[in-house]
Amino acid sequence: MHQYLFFIGDFPIRAYGVMLALAIISGASVAYFLLKKDGRGWHEHIIDFSITVAIAGLIGARLWDVFFFDWHYYSNHLLEIPYVWQGGMAIQGGVVFGTLAGFWFVKKHNIDAWAFADVFAPALILAQSVGRMANLFNGDAFGHPTGGNFGILYPESTLAYRTYGNQPLWPAEIWEGQIDILIFVALLLFSSFKHAKGQVFVLYAILYSAARFFLEFLRGDYVNLTMGLKSAQMTSLIVMIVGVCVFIYFGYLDKKQQALTEANEAAIESPTKPKKRK
Repeated sequence: MHQYLFFIGDFPIRAYGVMLALAIISGASVAYFLLKKDGRGWHEHIIDFSITVAIAGLIGARLWDVFFFDWHYYSNHLLEIPYVWQGGMAIQGGVVFGTLAGFWFVKKHNIDAWAFADVFAPALILAQSVGRMANLFNGDAFGHPTGGNFGILYPESTLAYRTYGNQPLWPAEIWEGQIDILIFVALLLFSSFKHAKGQVFVLYAILYSAARFFLEFLRGDYVNLTMGLKSAQMTSLIVMIVGVCVFIYFGYLDKKQQALTEANEAAIESPTKPKKRK
């Protein structure tokens, strides 16, 4: 792995930044394809939408990591908060801030928010998968020591090496990227069947949160615990519980709406019988 791909003079071109850019481009490209295939014309907004969500997501990911995971360090190094190249981007914060920015954007352009989110969800998880490649190149979001002679050995210039030295570490970021691909496939498959509006995006939130919850047991880049769980696990657990409830509720609303529509259609198709004259 290489943190620096090459230099332009004294300016380094970092693998981290290149991979993050590729993550955004990959997500936007897949979203454009899916939205254009959807046929409602929303693909015309994808460039502006992607830029808006990407900026908000990057800011959110950084702030989430600073305040939830590493505040004990950054509280004494406030000027280093913008130094994203040092590592430290929490994907959960990126999703939260990106979702809020995306909701604002679609409302501004009179787009059905949940329908748009359903189509966009597979593109989002694919972008997250590519983003984990950035973590691997940068040597952050790493696992804790495996305790054996297997695992990833990071270069001396990485945070992983400064934390654990020359110990083999669990490939937490690699496995998360691979699981994201499986979630991407699952969302495409689910969306091809009849479903209630909003359920694809909610399913994305449930599946990713479940994966993140269990992978956190292997993460070694922070160890702050709340009620025996890491902050990312607490967040994931809340999202899973709320997500399952919302998923079921959306299904209930959809069935209720279908029943109402069928009743109205039946009433229209069945004219009132004329009364018999005595």
